[in-house]
Amino acid sequence: MDHHPLFPREEFQGRVVRVRSLMAEHGLQCLLVSKPENIYYLTGLDHQGYFAFHLLVVPMDGRPILITRAMEWATIGDQLTEADFVGHSDSTPPEITVAEVLGGLGLTQAQAGVEKYSNSFPLAIYEGLCATLPELKCTDASWLVESLRQVKSVLEIEYARCAAHVTDTMIEAALEVARPGANEQEVAAEIHRRMILAGGEPPGFTPFIRPTPRIKQEHTSWRNRELRAGEALFLEMAGCVGRYHAPAGRFLYLGDAPANTERAQRACLDAFDAVVDAIQPGVTAAEVYACWQNSVERSGVRDYRRHHCGYMVGLGYPPSWTGGSQVVGLRHDSDMLLKPGMTFHVLSWLLGSNLGDYFLSNTVVLTDRGCEVLTRSPCRLEAN
Repeated sequence: MDHHPLFPREEFQGRVVRVRSLMAEHGLQCLLVSKPENIYYLTGLDHQGYFAFHLLVVPMDGRPILITRAMEWATIGDQLTEADFVGHSDSTPPEITVAEVLGGLGLTQAQAGVEKYSNSFPLAIYEGLCATLPELKCTDASWLVESLRQVKSVLEIEYARCAAHVTDTMIEAALEVARPGANEQEVAAEIHRRMILAGGEPPGFTPFIRPTPRIKQEHTSWRNRELRAGEALFLEMAGCVGRYHAPAGRFLYLGDAPANTERAQRACLDAFDAVVDAIQPGVTAAEVYACWQNSVERSGVRDYRRHHCGYMVGLGYPPSWTGGSQVVGLRHDSDMLLKPGMTFHVLSWLLGSNLGDYFLSNTVVLTDRGCEVLTRSPCRLEAN
């Protein structure tokens, strides 16, 4: 066996204990965990097989049981120490195996928590399970494991720091290669080369590389196209270590920036600093967003709002680095209280404002001493 767990067994065991405590508070007899991030959090299973159905059954007593394709036996046998494994053949509907496992645990009529917001629990399997076990009482528990994941342990934060180093290396590579006449593919290739050599793993999102014609397409990336003088270039990417991410973004002009663009850059930098100052224990997400909004307005930006000025980040699997399908944002209407151990991707973003266009973002961590910026690559206005 050549597998070295990234966390000690005691950390996984403590997580399961805390999950069961929340289950008891909400009257749940078992929890059906399907999000890859949550399965990893509770068991340490790290592979690319999450494209297929995985379900971790967490009863109130005894070992959790992981259900997925039987062909994954070697990976699971090497990696799983805190859960048992039940595999199904590709010709067996997964819900049948889930029903058999719940039957063996005496939980066919249980009050079961289900991650209904999971992208990894297909409706057909969920409906099939409900039809097979009509007395199973399912309630939404999409929030349960996430609420524990929001505050990172010391070791989790250390992986985020390592990921931030990889991110800085990736951004520096992009800034070195991005020039008029360079193909977007060249920029992408150098980012990936440097990412891998710096110790980075495949991130949840591919690096986003978007020049002016696609700059507002928030989740598209490079194409086979030459960069052109006079264009702006949007760069956003995340290093990943131990499945923990540290995104950052930069924005530069290929050639001379438009007149007075320095004002947009200064507005974004000042607003970012305002957010960093505002991120403190006990502050709400809405208060943090208000600091961003007030700062850009003081800079002379008129009639401009964003849906958030950042979001929680950390553990993630494709297709995102946000930790699942639900984005926990620093929004104007969020009453989430900030706590030490939370990590955020903070964005300061002006596109189409009366001052012009600029953008930067960094990953930060809230500690007992305040907010610390983890990604430190330089911000430039123009390509060198």
